[in-house]
Amino acid sequence: MTQELNIHRHGAVGHISLNRPKALHALTLDMCHAMSKALTDWAKDDDIEAVLLDHSEGRGFCAGGDINLLRHSALNDDGKSGRAFFHDEYQLNHQMMTYAKPIVAFMDGITMGGGVGIALPCKYRVATEHTRFAMPETGIGLFPDVGGGWHLSRLGGRLGQFLALTGARLDGAECVWAGIATHYLPSEKLAEAKARMIEHSGRIAGILSELSITPPEARIENNADKIARHFASDRYEDILASLEAEDSDWAAKELATLNTKSPQTCKVALRQLATSAKLGDFADNMIMEYRIASRVLTRPDFAEGVRAVIVDKTNDPKWDPATPEGVSEELLDSIFAPLPADEEWKPL
Repeated sequence: MTQELNIHRHGAVGHISLNRPKALHALTLDMCHAMSKALTDWAKDDDIEAVLLDHSEGRGFCAGGDINLLRHSALNDDGKSGRAFFHDEYQLNHQMMTYAKPIVAFMDGITMGGGVGIALPCKYRVATEHTRFAMPETGIGLFPDVGGGWHLSRLGGRLGQFLALTGARLDGAECVWAGIATHYLPSEKLAEAKARMIEHSGRIAGILSELSITPPEARIENNADKIARHFASDRYEDILASLEAEDSDWAAKELATLNTKSPQTCKVALRQLATSAKLGDFADNMIMEYRIASRVLTRPDFAEGVRAVIVDKTNDPKWDPATPEGVSEELLDSIFAPLPADEEWKPL
């Protein structure tokens, strides 16, 4: 078996390279553990000044987490192994978010789900013409986790709510416009950027600004006012009604997209983002998301969504509840409720 991660050090720079090209570098539990260990070691090593995070060949950066493991867990062990995966993946997300040394994420390719969870905590987030960013979880009955509640709720203009509900994909230019990425580099400049960072580990910001180019026009900017208006409410029914009331191709397309998503997950995501926006500490966000994950994993929509979208590829999920009206406040309360004290999420 090839190594799923390549971990090196080059002088004062640590280097983590995701290496599961056939799975678009999706994260396994072993990868999360190895990343955490490397970061822990480098945090204690005074000679390490910065960390680079990228992927080996292929269309990376990172397509998400180990969905097959999660579905197997939901169907076969009542979510036990799935919860263990979430718990430790979230520890890695939090470790990166609170890391004292700068991490540079090269989001050169597909950056979705779990890939967002390891990219957005980084101080420097480099987009390219290959970047495809999304949180598509509502389409499989999951929710935008791995810190998504924190990151998405802090984007302006209700963009986070739009991304969480629709699973819309952003390109590199749109990521820079939204503040998701800090820099835009042509992909052919990445090798030079990394080589110069390894040579001058204290000059990362300067190197990135020297090699950055002005990104193309961010297409989503043209729809920003519509997104802010139609996605203004934290009540899912209000968003659907707003889109229904507008006679435009854009509104019809977004409404059609939402009608394919899990109503339960959409309501969960709106409450998740509204709650996270009021939190002052990323750890509190991860405690909330672990509670949600522990419940959503074994509810009907997740196994069914993965079946329809990923396993059978029939794209005909039968959601339960089937309508937004069927997702009661009591159900949401139960999904967000505290876990028994010994089961709550804890940072590393």
